[in-house]
Amino acid sequence: MAFTLSGDDACQITHPSPIPNPYWVAFSPAAAKLIGLELNSDGLPSDPAWLEVLAGNSLTTNQQQFHKPISTAYSGHQFGVWAGQLGDGRAILLGEMNGQELQLKGAGKTMYSRMGDGRAVLRSSIREFLCSEAMHALGIPTTRALAIVGSELPVRRETIETAAVCTRLAPSFLRVGHFEHYASLQNVVRIKELSDILIKDYYPECQSDAEPYLELFKRICERNAILVAQWQAVGFCHGVLNSDNISVLGLTMDYGPFGFLDQFEIDHICNHSDQGGRYAYHRQPQIMHWNMACLASGFLPLLELTHDEQKAQSLLREALETFPITYAKAWQSLFRQKLGFTSEKEGDIRLIERLLQAMHDSKVDFTHFFRQLGAVRQDQIVQQISLREHFVDRDSIDQWFTDYLIRLKEESSQDRSRKMAMDLINPKYILRNHLAQVAIDKAKQHDFSEINTLLEILSKPYDEQSAHEQYAIPPPPDFEKVEVSCSS
Repeated sequence: MAFTLSGDDACQITHPSPIPNPYWVAFSPAAAKLIGLELNSDGLPSDPAWLEVLAGNSLTTNQQQFHKPISTAYSGHQFGVWAGQLGDGRAILLGEMNGQELQLKGAGKTMYSRMGDGRAVLRSSIREFLCSEAMHALGIPTTRALAIVGSELPVRRETIETAAVCTRLAPSFLRVGHFEHYASLQNVVRIKELSDILIKDYYPECQSDAEPYLELFKRICERNAILVAQWQAVGFCHGVLNSDNISVLGLTMDYGPFGFLDQFEIDHICNHSDQGGRYAYHRQPQIMHWNMACLASGFLPLLELTHDEQKAQSLLREALETFPITYAKAWQSLFRQKLGFTSEKEGDIRLIERLLQAMHDSKVDFTHFFRQLGAVRQDQIVQQISLREHFVDRDSIDQWFTDYLIRLKEESSQDRSRKMAMDLINPKYILRNHLAQVAIDKAKQHDFSEINTLLEILSKPYDEQSAHEQYAIPPPPDFEKVEVSCSS
């Protein structure tokens, strides 16, 4: 584990708080494989003791003994403002199995809970569970979700809800906020320890570099630049890109008020607490870049061990300047693939931008449009392309389709092979808010079948799945402007 550090300022032993009468709400057999859990015919752990462990009621199974569960201290910037010390307010790290850390979210108070109760509620746990596994199936780096355990324990949010504990898996839960925390304390020893662990376990290619810590910083920036490009390509909005919510492994983490785009709006805000739109869809790359600047401040004391302050700042500034270049390259590549292009041509970016502007102006469903675009044939008359009917300005979109077909012919594109390639990058199924809400509403009645159905469908987002066509349909009008709360 990353947190085998000496000293009590790094982490605190924290025992989970029990919940009464726990029961299984959801379980991911695919995630269970990561830690080598043996499952029964129902797809649940063969050892029933796991229910109590993942509820936070026990630390022992036949297979595993978790000796020292911990919560960790970190700091960070929230909505652009330094918030000081934060920490795992409701997350408890049980331990490690098969190279994966197991973390209970919602298992009670920790030293860092501040005014919180340390609990999570059923609705947010379902959303995080489903989206974690859906993002993995989309091929986007993410923490994983192993299980949800429910209880009738009441939890007060805007209303009284019931408690749930979500088990998350990741190779490491280290965040930008951990580096900010120790930099704010001028604790270079801790920063070096964290960096050495990252290099040894997750970035071994940095060991032989003349500047291993600078190279580590560059690699973290690179991973997160590519990650946010992947988010943009599937229309994913994180909702709360505070620096303490950013993984130094380049993983999507801390699923709160997230949302996938339905109607495409370039400035879509999925978090109703984000009144200024700081974390809107089109600002995610800029904000991730800003968070890497926060990380740079955490690395500065480390580089000052071998350079004067001015040189250390210059090296980090130079490294930061590569972020937008890496992001742009990844974004352009992904959107070329989404349009079915196998080569790069000068006018491609302008063609992509024109399409996105037209989609924004007409509020076209993002996922549905790109999935259906693969069915367009080069010999079609533009006016017979059914997708044009989703646009208000027909003349403008007709011109775009005309230019698009010309571009396809320039690289001798073959309709059948192009569609196959486009279907591998343009998902048919995403976790739309209205689908998650149906599962949540049923779960409140102790019917967890829809969670399992969605888990199965979202595990194959690029497949046709003819039996589940209704799950690919854009939401009804009354669900089109959903914003999600931070409260969970």
